[in-house]
Amino acid sequence: MTAPARRWTLKRNCSLTPRQSAAVYALLCAASFGIALVFLLQGIWMVLAFALVEMTAVGMALLYYARHALDVETVVLGDGWLLIERWDAGRREEIRLDPCWTRILAPAPRQRRLIELESHGRRVQLGAYVSEAMRTQVARELTQAIRSTMLRH
Repeated sequence: MTAPARRWTLKRNCSLTPRQSAAVYALLCAASFGIALVFLLQGIWMVLAFALVEMTAVGMALLYYARHALDVETVVLGDGWLLIERWDAGRREEIRLDPCWTRILAPAPRQRRLIELESHGRRVQLGAYVSEAMRTQVARELTQAIRSTMLRH
């Protein structure tokens, strides 16, 4: 009987989804351009120019935020396989490793490094989206899970 797969999900802590970001941007534009329109009707057109520049900058920042709000790294350890799936700005990457040959290099405390997995000369870094404490915990749990998998075989 095979053991169930273990899963770790490492994702950003984002308070707004991309759809909510678009709604916030629409509200900001409505408010900013509404105020600019009042000044434009009084002949002060510079406020509209500044509102355009401001909303362009805010729009670019929210677009960047929305593209990366759903970034995630998933690590799945099954019976004889280790799968790393990474979503970054809508691009998907999948990496398969053999857990029996995988070495886990946990990040050293207070060095802000990522978890490194090494197998057959291939290095994969994990934990870009989570805190240092979470990286340390995941590295420890993953090491223990791989050891227990190897003991079963």
